[in-house]
Amino acid sequence: MESKKNHSESPSQTQLKKLIEQYQSGQYEEAEKLATSIAKQFPTHQLSWQILGVVFSKTGKKSEALDANRRAVHLVPNDAQAHYNLAVSLKELTRLDEAEASYKKAIILKPDNAEAHYNLAVALKELGRLDEAEASYKKAIILKSDYTQAYNNLGIMYQELGKLDEAEASYKKAIIIKPDFSQAHRHLASVKKFSKRDDHFLQMQELLNEGSYSEEQRCHFNFALAKASEDLGEIENAFSYYKEGNILRKKLLNYDITRDIKLFEQIKKCYPKIKENILEIKNTPNKLTPIFIVGMFRSGTTLVEQVISSHSKVAGAGELTFAEILGDSIARGLSILDKNTLLNFRENYIKKLQALSNGSLIVTDKNPQNFRYIGLLATAFPDSKIVHVRRNSAAVCWGNYKQFFASKNVGYPYDLTDVVEYHTLYENLMEFWKTQLADRIYNFDYELLTTNQESETKNLIQYLGLDWEEECLSPQSNNRSVATASNKQIREKIYQGSSQQWKVFKPFLNGVLDHLDG
Repeated sequence: MESKKNHSESPSQTQLKKLIEQYQSGQYEEAEKLATSIAKQFPTHQLSWQILGVVFSKTGKKSEALDANRRAVHLVPNDAQAHYNLAVSLKELTRLDEAEASYKKAIILKPDNAEAHYNLAVALKELGRLDEAEASYKKAIILKSDYTQAYNNLGIMYQELGKLDEAEASYKKAIIIKPDFSQAHRHLASVKKFSKRDDHFLQMQELLNEGSYSEEQRCHFNFALAKASEDLGEIENAFSYYKEGNILRKKLLNYDITRDIKLFEQIKKCYPKIKENILEIKNTPNKLTPIFIVGMFRSGTTLVEQVISSHSKVAGAGELTFAEILGDSIARGLSILDKNTLLNFRENYIKKLQALSNGSLIVTDKNPQNFRYIGLLATAFPDSKIVHVRRNSAAVCWGNYKQFFASKNVGYPYDLTDVVEYHTLYENLMEFWKTQLADRIYNFDYELLTTNQESETKNLIQYLGLDWEEECLSPQSNNRSVATASNKQIREKIYQGSSQQWKVFKPFLNGVLDHLDG
C-alpha cells in the first residue's frame, strides 16, 4: 500500500525522461509546459520546480524563475544545485546580497563547485567586495584549472583596480588555455601598448583571417586589432577594423535608433506628471545622499567621479544601473504615477546604493545614461546633486564609435550616423531639462577642467557643498575600482589635447563629425 502511495505522489519515469530531454535539447517552451503540468499535479516533486526555474531563467521570466527556485529550495533544503539556481535568479534581479548568501549556501553544500565560486566572485565584485571577489575567482581556478572565463574576469577586476601587469598576466593565461578566446584578446589589447606587430598582434590577425569564427568572435578580434593598429599609427587599418567591428556589433544587437527616439519622446511627455509628485525629504542625520554624474559616454564622467570621490566624505559607486532598472517604466509613463510610486523608487534605490557606500553618506552614481532620467531623479531625490559633464561633441561621438561596450542595452555607438543622431537626441533632451530644471543641474565642462584644473575643481566641490580637500586635485591617485572604458586613462594626470585625437581619422570619416567640432 505504501509503495502505491509513493507512486501516486511522483510523476512517471516516462514523464521525467521526456522533461529532461526537452530541457537538455533546448526545447524550453515544451519543457515549461510539461514542468508546469507536473508541478501542478505533483506539487511536492522538487525536480519539476528546479527545471521550471532554470527554464524560466532561460526565457527571461526572472520573477517566475525566482518563485520556482525558491520552491525547489524549500522542498529540498540541502540540495546544492537548488541553492545555486536560486542564487542565479537573485543575481539576475540584482538582489546581490541575497544572491551572495545563496551562492555561499550552495558552496557549503558542495565546496568543489567551481561555477558557484566563480558566480559568487561576480556578485561580490558588483557589491564592491573586491578582496573577497579575488579570492573566489582564485578558488574557482584552483578547482578548475582551465577556467578561462575566471581568468578573464579576474583580469577585468585587476584592470579596474589599475593593476595592469596583473590584468595582462591573467588575460594571457586565459589565451594560453584557449587561444581563440576572442574576448580575452580584446581585453589584453586594451591594457597593453603595441609598439610593433608582436606575436600577439600576428596571432589575432591570423585568427581573424581564418574566417571560421562566429560573428561575435570576429567582432572582438576586430576591436582588438583596431586598438593595436591605432597604437602603431596604422590609422587606415585601424579605421577598417573599427568599421568592421562596429558593423558586426550593431548586427548582433539588432539595434534600431527609432527605439531611442520613442524612448526620449515618452520621457518628455511623462515628465509633467512626474513633477506633480515631487517628494519632500526631511534633513535627518545619517541620511544617504546620491550625486548623479551624467552625460554622454566618453564625455569625461569617469574622471569627474574620480575627482569627486577623492574627497574623504564621498564614496564612488561607479556606473550603476539601479536608476534604469527601478525607474525606466516610471520615467516613460508605463507605471502608476503617484507619490507612493516615487517613494518606493527612492527607497529601493537607496537600499541598493547603501550596499556600495562603504559607510559614506555621500555616494556618486556615475551612469552617463542617467541623463535620460534627470526629471525622475530630481523629483524622487530633491536632496541630490546632479552633475552634467560636457565635452567636445566630435570627440564624444568618435569615442563612442571606437569603444566596445559590454552592455547589450547600448546599441547606438556602432554606426556613425546613429551616434550623431543619438547625440542630437541627447542635446535636445538636455535642453528640455534645462528649461525645466536649470537650478538643479550643474554643467561641468571637461575641456575647462583640462585647462583650468584647480579653479574648475574648486567650483565643483563648492557646488556639492563639501569642504575643500587638496586630494581632489590628484584624481589619478584615487585607487578605487573603475569599471568603465576609462579605467586606464584615469590613472594618469589630467592632460590637454585628448579631445583632438579623433582628427587623425578625419580622412576616413567623410566629414560626418566636422559640424560637431567645437
